Amino acid sequence: SFMVPRAVGTFCMAALGASAASAAVATALSGNGLDFFLSWMTTVALGMLIVTPPIVMLARMVGSNALHNVPGAMKAQTIAILTAAAFVTGVCFSQSEFPVTFLPCVAVIAASSRLGPFGAASGMLIVAIIAALLTGQGYGPIAAMDESQKVEVLFLQFYLVTMLFIALPLAALLVGQRRLAKRLEQSNRWLLQAEAAALVGHWRVDLVRWTIQWSDQAYRVHGLVPGMPVTVKYSVGQYLPEDRVAVQRILADAVASGDAFEYQGRIVRADGEIRHVKSHGSIEKSRSGKAIAIFGTVQDVTETVENARILESARSAAERVANTDMLTGLPNRRHTLSFLDQALRSAAQDGAPLAVAIFDIDHFKLINDVHGHATGDEVIRRVGQRAKSSLREDDMVGRFGGEEFVCILQGRSAQSAEMVAERVRKAVESDTDGGDFPGVTVSIGLAAYAGEASIEDLLQRADKALYMAKREGRNRLRMAA
Repeated sequence: SFMVPRAVGTFCMAALGASAASAAVATALSGNGLDFFLSWMTTVALGMLIVTPPIVMLARMVGSNALHNVPGAMKAQTIAILTAAAFVTGVCFSQSEFPVTFLPCVAVIAASSRLGPFGAASGMLIVAIIAALLTGQGYGPIAAMDESQKVEVLFLQFYLVTMLFIALPLAALLVGQRRLAKRLEQSNRWLLQAEAAALVGHWRVDLVRWTIQWSDQAYRVHGLVPGMPVTVKYSVGQYLPEDRVAVQRILADAVASGDAFEYQGRIVRADGEIRHVKSHGSIEKSRSGKAIAIFGTVQDVTETVENARILESARSAAERVANTDMLTGLPNRRHTLSFLDQALRSAAQDGAPLAVAIFDIDHFKLINDVHGHATGDEVIRRVGQRAKSSLREDDMVGRFGGEEFVCILQGRSAQSAEMVAERVRKAVESDTDGGDFPGVTVSIGLAAYAGEASIEDLLQRADKALYMAKREGRNRLRMAA
């Protein structure tokens, strides 16, 4: 293929080798000397190098019906370029006053540039035919040389071979360049489509010139029209102040260490909208290892962040529902036991005081029987809220089941815990609205942590104290032994 530089080189080497072998055979059969060998070899080599390429390429185009697919305008342009090459060559080699043998070279290079290898080969064939005919008839600058015919022929061959070795490789290189350019254009087009689909752009900061370049999608992420001039200061200034410092620190550390980086922050777009963006990148280094640029990607992850927030909110809501008693809004039995288990572990490790109070509503069955279950539920709600309002934030009261509640008093000595539990009892006793809501009381059993190995042991002590309070008349507090 004359479209590939390496293949062109292989063809030239094969032609030279074949012509040398042919000359060697002819010289051996004729018994002539070195001059005959060189004349034969150069003539045969030049013939193959000039005639073979256009014949091969034309035959392939005819065989593949490629000629039928060539637009009419391109055919006309090809004829015009080759006709111009013939005209220039005819003018140059029909006179000897001006030595302008370089002009056919220009014509062949123009044909190579516009028409590719076929233009180079066809142009060379035209130049070779016209130059050989006119020089043979004594026209042109080569025929006007004050040298022997042998020297003139060798010089013409040298002229044609030199032009050929320039035109064919140049045409093949141009074809390769155009193919690479087309692939690069296609790759860039796919990259832009991929960036747009994934909402990912890319950017590059030149640390030497202190300039920044954005891809089209990077502009869109920032709410700008692609192509607008931007600066490094503007790019960093898009981040919210609380995120900007962290971004600058991460980039500075990456430049100093040369390691890859990743960060996430919030930017204020040109339209004022706040968006969450995420960047990944690496540091470009020179051959000496010095950081010369920062390359990174930028992705709009606002929807991802928002979905994560919604999911976390839903998870937290589900957890609250799972841990909350629906009637009172207090922690349910499950959450209360979990909280108590953590408090017991802390008390065992740190030696901090801990106390547990269990209380229930006195004569609650009678309240349900006389006033109904709706009133009973309201009583449970109000008792729970009165108990909660009597505790610190570090303490906790939860509904254990039915009309029974548990208070967990952290950091409380036995005496302090007893005072708090008594405050809870009095708060419930004093709660009355003067209407149909019945006044109620609670009995409380209190147990201070004394090295129990499990929460069951501590609760059992408090429960025994509760039954003691009930046996002694209710509406009272008793401390476990």
